[in-house]
Amino acid sequence: MDTLFTFGIGGIICFFFLVIYLRSLKKREARALDAAEKGKLYSHGPQAQHPHIDNNYCIGCATCTSVCPEGDVLAMIGGKAVIVNGHKCIGHALCADACPVGAITMVMASPSMARDMPQLTPEHETTIPGLFIIGELGGLALIKNAVNQGRDCVDNIAARLKEQPIPPMPGVHDILIVGAGPAGISASLRAIENKLNYLTIERDEIGGTVAKYPRQKLVMTSPVEFPMYGKFKKMQLSKENLLAFWDMILNRADFNVCTGEKVDDIQKGPDRIFTVITTTNQYRARTVVLALGRAGEPRKLGVKGEDLPKVMYRLIEADHYINKKILVIGGGDSAVEAAMGLASQKGNQVTLSYRSERFSRIKERNATRIQEFIKSGKVRVLFNSNPVEFKPESVILEVAGQQQEIPNDFVWIRCHARNQQGCQTGRCRAQGTCPSCRCARPLRQQPIR
Repeated sequence: MDTLFTFGIGGIICFFFLVIYLRSLKKREARALDAAEKGKLYSHGPQAQHPHIDNNYCIGCATCTSVCPEGDVLAMIGGKAVIVNGHKCIGHALCADACPVGAITMVMASPSMARDMPQLTPEHETTIPGLFIIGELGGLALIKNAVNQGRDCVDNIAARLKEQPIPPMPGVHDILIVGAGPAGISASLRAIENKLNYLTIERDEIGGTVAKYPRQKLVMTSPVEFPMYGKFKKMQLSKENLLAFWDMILNRADFNVCTGEKVDDIQKGPDRIFTVITTTNQYRARTVVLALGRAGEPRKLGVKGEDLPKVMYRLIEADHYINKKILVIGGGDSAVEAAMGLASQKGNQVTLSYRSERFSRIKERNATRIQEFIKSGKVRVLFNSNPVEFKPESVILEVAGQQQEIPNDFVWIRCHARNQQGCQTGRCRAQGTCPSCRCARPLRQQPIR
């Protein structure tokens, strides 16, 4: 009798905790379904690299849902991990690393979803043989991914050149790398390791877009393996620290780079040799690697008064601006970060204008922080708004169909950039032109005259 009583008590206790657990699962799944419905409002799915979950192997441990720094990209529905906010994914791949059964692999979005992404092979080669694209232009936003792509791309090129040896030709490089940002630097260092005849071209300064980030911006949050250095294990790295690290490695490696040269055209002759034409020179190479960011030229809105000196497109040092009335235009991470950086300076009154009704594609940490800035009154956000005119001491905005004029000292336009020739990568892919913000002219299949 005592034994039955004991088992009964134990059963009641187990049932009690089971009920609590099942209720928590139900609430968690309800939140996941709600997140999935909201995700549909923002986009039709992942736009670039994202996790692919094999439900045949998923054991429902939910580990992947807890490691993503971008928030609720993944959630548990029906006891399985699913993508609920694919538009938030920027390719950290921490979910794939954390999965204990290998049910998650990182894949790229289909061309129909990533309409502005170039069509690439798994070796990062375009539809034009010998022309490769790596880094942000290829759809990967993270520095870690760009570094990995640069390394792997050059390894593939080196293996190909080794399999099909060609006698050296005077003035012809094995690889010509366009861009000296994270992907370009990684590719260059790997070319040195593989003893390839390479040249890197950069139109601005070494570091690419990273060099133009605001001071002390956090640019890396996970370890990565750099060529000619090895595993870099720091979990967090600021812009300044990363640039100093690159400078140390490049000085040690005798980096072969030409800065201040903008690529105007790329042509491929019948001898399968590329000719890269810059503003000051011409170079020939067997292969070309486009390691470009997607910033391109600043996007001009075509708004009256946009040529005023107070209208700017890049923010380098936010702390240079105090006690000012500031307007930031845009709704992406760069716009939100600029608004918060400027709002943190003494006496600034910051307004953020965004044409949509909500922020849809910003990082989770930025979404959380901007809400704090809004609640504290540091940043005023005007959704469904567009600039109508910039005046020397004010700005006219159209907000929900009504025009408002607000006092203003400075304007930063932080919308998505467009390339120099107005090239849309999807269209270029169809027409056989170079899908590049800096090299948007057609790739001709005849030699230069």
